[in-house]
Amino acid sequence: MAQAQDVRTNTEFSKFDHYYETIQSRKKLPKTLQETLTDAFAKTPVSSFPGVPGGKVIEILAYTPVGEAVKILSENNILAAPVKDPEAGANSDWRDRYLGIIDYSAIILWVLESAELAAAALSAGTVTAAGVGTGTIGALGALALGVTGPAAIAGLTAAAAGAAVAGGIAVNKGMGKDAPQVADNLGGDFYKVILQEEPFKSTTVKSVLKQYRWAPFVPVARNSSMLTVMLLLSKYRLRNVPVIEPGKPEIVNFITQSAVIQGLEGCKGRDWFDCIAERPICDLGLPFMSPHEVISVPDNDLILEAFKQMRDNKIGGLPVVEGPKKRIIGNLSIRDIRHLLLRPELFSNFRKLTVMDFMSKIASLNQEAGKVTRPITCKLDSTLQSVIHTLASQSIHRIYAVNEQEEVIGVITLRDVISCFITEPSYHFDDYYGFAVKEMLNQ
Repeated sequence: MAQAQDVRTNTEFSKFDHYYETIQSRKKLPKTLQETLTDAFAKTPVSSFPGVPGGKVIEILAYTPVGEAVKILSENNILAAPVKDPEAGANSDWRDRYLGIIDYSAIILWVLESAELAAAALSAGTVTAAGVGTGTIGALGALALGVTGPAAIAGLTAAAAGAAVAGGIAVNKGMGKDAPQVADNLGGDFYKVILQEEPFKSTTVKSVLKQYRWAPFVPVARNSSMLTVMLLLSKYRLRNVPVIEPGKPEIVNFITQSAVIQGLEGCKGRDWFDCIAERPICDLGLPFMSPHEVISVPDNDLILEAFKQMRDNKIGGLPVVEGPKKRIIGNLSIRDIRHLLLRPELFSNFRKLTVMDFMSKIASLNQEAGKVTRPITCKLDSTLQSVIHTLASQSIHRIYAVNEQEEVIGVITLRDVISCFITEPSYHFDDYYGFAVKEMLNQ
């Protein structure tokens, strides 16, 4: 087991190193300028970075029900929040107080996967045949086999059907064969399932965190440098970095990739920024990702498969393409999953919904009804400043580089832009809170 863990750790860090080395090999900045920039960020304290709106970091307690966590994130218009252990004392070390960071999208992906597992189990006719745990599918089995489903025909109540599924009892074959059709009806009750039904009603954030922990909890102190934050948000693939003050129980700031891009946007007019930002992105080696590395989704693929691609590849978005030449016609973000939850009436058949159907329905919510929003793109001769401005002003996490035929030739993410401004000095992370950052990132 330990050997397997070591292999996984080495693989993860080889990815970090490969990404970093690729960037450094493609960047075309003078060495002296890059060193000057890195030194400047190394001397800038984290305490100088603007705080979160409202001045208080939103935290979610570990035993908060999933439905309540979704409401907290949605009402505060945030995508992620630190998860706090309510049983840890105020004087506890931060390692004991905080269990990780819960991501809005991870919650919804868990819900969608649970629905898929329920359908698979019901189709197979037995829980064990689908290889799923009882807690995951009990409610979905009950709901799918409810008043409007095959259970009604069989004269069973929803509760009885749910108990049978959750208890591992083989479902009647007559019910199982109709399960895919019945599972489609889950869409209409999607929101109800999240807030009122089991296992979602009692499933806690802590439980979901164990299954979908995309990133560990790696904090910095207020007197740490912004270079540390920017390296964690770029090379080490974290989406957000909590800021703590040693000796105090609460997180004092929460710095995201988007917040850093907003900060860089505000630096326009400063010599150090303009000397880089006014260059064409191709002069900086952008996009770092080559065309064959870009993961895209055809417009006629199922929307659930698109979201699963994002989950499996740990990416936040996909270009939607059409035809053999993969001309870009749209953009799908993992944040779009919220529409499946918040507007369930639009997606009653979400298991059969194509990517294009999904985007069209989202477009119907906007002023131009039914018209899919054009994807936000750039060309190789676009300046870095224009890319930063687009990312910041549109509040998006990626922009696609295209050729004259609108074919995707690369993607530029927040992480890539941050990486343009920094390098990692030797031994920068060798001693991080008393131990190597690799140990932190492998939590």
